[in-house]
Amino acid sequence: MKAKRITIWITLLLLIVFLANLGNLARLLYPVKYVEHIKKYAAQYDIDPYLIMSIIKTESNFDSDAVSNKKASGLMQIIEPTALWLADKMELEDFQYENITDPELNIQMGCYYVHYLLDIYEGNEENAMAAYNAGEGTVNRWLENKEYSSDGKTLHTIPYPETKHYINKLKNNRKIYGLLYKIRLDDQ
Repeated sequence: MKAKRITIWITLLLLIVFLANLGNLARLLYPVKYVEHIKKYAAQYDIDPYLIMSIIKTESNFDSDAVSNKKASGLMQIIEPTALWLADKMELEDFQYENITDPELNIQMGCYYVHYLLDIYEGNEENAMAAYNAGEGTVNRWLENKEYSSDGKTLHTIPYPETKHYINKLKNNRKIYGLLYKIRLDDQ
């Protein structure tokens, strides 16, 4: 009987320790780096910093050297043609794609691109994020198709499972980052 009580107390103590450290454990699963760059460029381009954090988590898990199977690079996974187009639009002198893994440059370009997409899609984040994943031309075709958009402005169906999954991951990651890092972002 005494051994059973000790086991119960130890189990309760472990549960309390686990719950007390849940935030720290969650932060291990949802890391954040480069907060100063995220805040700076999210503010410059009028974007929710948690959206940028969720994009980075989803795209590269904050690995600045990440390269996808489609040859997208850096934190926000930007492919070379898009990076060159962005560099031209942003009037970045002497831009070299080899530098795309620089965290500040990648976040700056990614934030500019997100701002551009939000502007194109009149603030519709789902359309903008679908375009970030599947391409602007693809999303425009979906919007023109009554099977995917009844009004030409909002997608009621996303036909690519990968893009649908991507948007769901972004939404979930954004909520989690908002809960885990609110004080950190606001205080820095």
